[in-house]
Amino acid sequence: MRTHVSSVGLLVRSDPALSFIYPEHIPRACLDALPAQPGIYIFRDEAGVAIYVGKSVNIRHRVLSHLRTPEEMQMLQATRHIDFERCGGEIGALLRESQLIKQLQPVYNQKLRRLREMCSLRLTEAGLDVVFARDCDFARTEGLYGFYASRKGALEALDGLAQAAGLCSALIALEKVVPGRPCFARQLGRCGGACVGVESVQAHNARIAVALAALRVAPWPFPGAVGIVEESEGYRQVHLVDHWCYLGPRPDGRSGKGKTREAATAFDIDVYNILARPLLQGELLVEAIPV
Repeated sequence: MRTHVSSVGLLVRSDPALSFIYPEHIPRACLDALPAQPGIYIFRDEAGVAIYVGKSVNIRHRVLSHLRTPEEMQMLQATRHIDFERCGGEIGALLRESQLIKQLQPVYNQKLRRLREMCSLRLTEAGLDVVFARDCDFARTEGLYGFYASRKGALEALDGLAQAAGLCSALIALEKVVPGRPCFARQLGRCGGACVGVESVQAHNARIAVALAALRVAPWPFPGAVGIVEESEGYRQVHLVDHWCYLGPRPDGRSGKGKTREAATAFDIDVYNILARPLLQGELLVEAIPV
């Protein structure tokens, strides 16, 4: 609820529902055309510019719920038309929503508007370091753990893991290694002693792998692009994905051949978060794309 100061100086909470007016300026025809199937929808202003992109397993139900929401009054007042695009299922709707928000940059979408720069923790035989997506292809690199918005954020997360698992802060690059000298965590009794030979480096590295396991970033599991197949009420759709990059829905009657990785953006964390679990667990129908 919004707040304002009354004439006698009291802080009063105002209910948006009290000033809400049902948006009758939105043409009835575009509302009547909305299907009760999965897909995406686009709120457009008077100039036809997209101001909001959403997705739902039931487009009609979701859009009508927007029209009854007082908290969205400002967006509704600016809306003059609503488009939709049907999808074969929930996964396709999530992928298209993410893609269109990045392409159209709607003013009322906040979370997905910008392509985020990311970094990750990389574990090699030489130890741990922080790598950025601009310098390392996250879709092809083994040994990556977690996604972070900055080097500082990655190191803070690593410090939390180190404290929880009793790791040596010197051996995981959180502080400089001084031969024969205990790390700061060891001095506090939080390190197993790998820095002073009490624990073997091999045993310590094994504990690092265990501590990081839940954060593992899975490389793309196919040699190239694949089609994610969905079908809803007789509507079949294939979404092309390559190395955690969404290339878009496959045009009807085409093989998808010719859509290459060069046509896509870099590794997309949103696509990864949408697809990784169901794809790696075999929950999605996948078809090969001819080379």
